[in-house]
Amino acid sequence: MIAVVGASGRSGAALCRALAAAGEAYVPVVRDAAKWAALGLGATPRVADLRDAGRLRAALAGARRVVSCAHARWTAAILAAAPAEASLVLMGSTRRFSRWPDAHGEGVRAGEAAFLAGNRPGVMLHPTMIYGAEGEDNVQRLAALLRRLPVAPLPGGGRALVQPIHQDDVTRCLLAALRRPWRRAETLVIAGPEPLPYRAFLAAVARAAGLRPPPVLPVPAGLLRALAPLTRLLPGVPRIRPDEIRRLTEDKAFDIGPMRRTLGIAPIPLAEGLARTFARPQ
Repeated sequence: MIAVVGASGRSGAALCRALAAAGEAYVPVVRDAAKWAALGLGATPRVADLRDAGRLRAALAGARRVVSCAHARWTAAILAAAPAEASLVLMGSTRRFSRWPDAHGEGVRAGEAAFLAGNRPGVMLHPTMIYGAEGEDNVQRLAALLRRLPVAPLPGGGRALVQPIHQDDVTRCLLAALRRPWRRAETLVIAGPEPLPYRAFLAAVARAAGLRPPPVLPVPAGLLRALAPLTRLLPGVPRIRPDEIRRLTEDKAFDIGPMRRTLGIAPIPLAEGLARTFARPQ
């Protein structure tokens, strides 16, 4: 039996749809039964708050494989509650590699440390920025911003590298990880096929959204961070947080050779992924 923790989230729901399509039995573990029911996926959930050790242990009872799409900071709780014979597939994030510490990245680092120290068989997958999920707001929010800006003000001219991964590939990676007989605790980065400068990513998003890519205006990161809070005052403009500006200044490029060899997944090209994203009703 497969227990899916965080089944009502974006990656969790996508995984549950794929499991159902493959005819594999699973049990969704969710905090909010109504939110799960609204997805219309049919499976009967087990309700548990990750802060409640007893309820979580009961929700995972009988599972031979536990996959968690919840934030990696809950790893220690899941390790403690999962049956001793269960293997684990956990979602982390490449934010754990950022040189800019924040609560999200530190939570992933703590979760990874707990997982490796526990030495339970399984893997923690560290995805780069995920796009293309139902209801996601990464590229859709960027497209909404591009519709309103005559130029694209980017720190350093947008030369820092990004390597986003489509939700379909994340789901394929989760399925492959569930089917692999892990012998120890491992970690694995999952990412798009190749890194590209953020300015090129921005232009690709604009074209996929039917927009003309705007000229890029290099602006000091400090100035953009200072102005970012003003976006919440502008009607129709998506809110931008200062920490998002700061992360645009660091390269996020990764070797996907281990992902290809271990999971057998070749990620789809960015142009194809964006075409799928903008073809999907939001």
